[in-house]
Amino acid sequence: MMTQVLVAIAETYFFGRLGTQALAGFALVYPFLMLMQMMAAGGMGGGVAAALARALGGKRLEDARALVLHTFVLGLGFALLFALLAWTVAPILFGALGGHGAALANAETYAHVLFSGSVAVWAHFFLAALLRGSGDAVTPGRYMMLASLAQIPLSGVLALGVGRWHGLGMTGPAVSSITVMTGSALLQARALWRGKLGFRPTLTGVSLQGRLFWEILKVGLISCLSILITNLTAMAMTGLVGRFGVAALAGYGIGVRLEFMLVPLAYGIGSALTTLVGVAVGAHHWKRAVRVAWTGGLIAFGLIGSIGWIVALVPEAWSRLFTSDPEVVAATAAYITHVAPFYCLFGLAMTLSAACQGAGRMKAPFYAGIARMIVAAAGGWFAIERFGAGLNGVFGAAAAGIILYGVLIAGPLLVKPWGPKRVTLASATGASDGPPLIKTVDDRNVEPQPR
Repeated sequence: MMTQVLVAIAETYFFGRLGTQALAGFALVYPFLMLMQMMAAGGMGGGVAAALARALGGKRLEDARALVLHTFVLGLGFALLFALLAWTVAPILFGALGGHGAALANAETYAHVLFSGSVAVWAHFFLAALLRGSGDAVTPGRYMMLASLAQIPLSGVLALGVGRWHGLGMTGPAVSSITVMTGSALLQARALWRGKLGFRPTLTGVSLQGRLFWEILKVGLISCLSILITNLTAMAMTGLVGRFGVAALAGYGIGVRLEFMLVPLAYGIGSALTTLVGVAVGAHHWKRAVRVAWTGGLIAFGLIGSIGWIVALVPEAWSRLFTSDPEVVAATAAYITHVAPFYCLFGLAMTLSAACQGAGRMKAPFYAGIARMIVAAAGGWFAIERFGAGLNGVFGAAAAGIILYGVLIAGPLLVKPWGPKRVTLASATGASDGPPLIKTVDDRNVEPQPR
């Protein structure tokens, strides 16, 4: 995941070399790109990993075998959906977010190429999710690292050219991303069929079952909704910033890129939490699941928080890595100084959300995402329209949203740790005589016992 951060930095640098209009165009596409990648890796991908981990933890080997085919079917469906949206809805949204002229044209060019190859993106992340769900984080980590290291020089050459060849411009990084993810997906598929899951999967003789689709979707769908809310927040903020001009939009694109650069670090820790918590829950070890969640969450709090503070102390130096335009530098520095000090809570929230996937408890991340969107978007609007706070007011609202996001995810787990769900049977059956009966609902067959 550290190499993913290097990729993000390098590609932002390449777009900066292409000019301010290219940076602005990339800023328009970026929320949609992150929406797809976060859904594939952490949303539906988390649902895949959690479903497989719970099946293996509960020793349901036949279900684990069948989940592989169900994963492939879902991945193909989501890839086709994103490709369709890129050619129909996305250009309209780019314009609504303030894109026009050369910036809008650059955004459309980049999006059409990248999302047309989205099958490679979903295959890359879903195969990694299957391996992670089995407890093998080394294999996908190795292939993803090699892909990332290859992507950096390939993106540079394809975007900027070499020698007398002037490169592909905006489409270069998109072609590079599709190429390396295709290679990674093929290598991970080979690992699966060599038994890296602990068993050899098969695509024949397996019937599709709604029950197994639901094993993935019951976590994946609400996770995707949470991610969608996060990206709607980013889109709303892009629209608010776009009101201050192309330079502000480009500066915001560089600044918010830092936040999304830290997502892979949270994902690297959170992917382990999804599997470890999922296996523990599948085996009904709830105390261990909670302990694992807090351990990973606090590691992310310290690691990502440290990076945020370091960059917040030198915001102009960070922005000058990607641009020399003084207006863009000023906008980037304003965003970073307001938001980056609170990335510690962002890291904590992201990793605990991944742990919630393993536990199958997604309410807290979902409601926290809604609260963040309301505070950031509505607060930014009020800062402009009611208080005249300008761009600094918009960035202050973004910081308040991150603070609330972290508190609302970590707080419920601190106050009421996970445990088996309990229902009162007396209320369900209408019984009125004798002591109420309770039943523990945690995927076991437990006889009702007197309270």
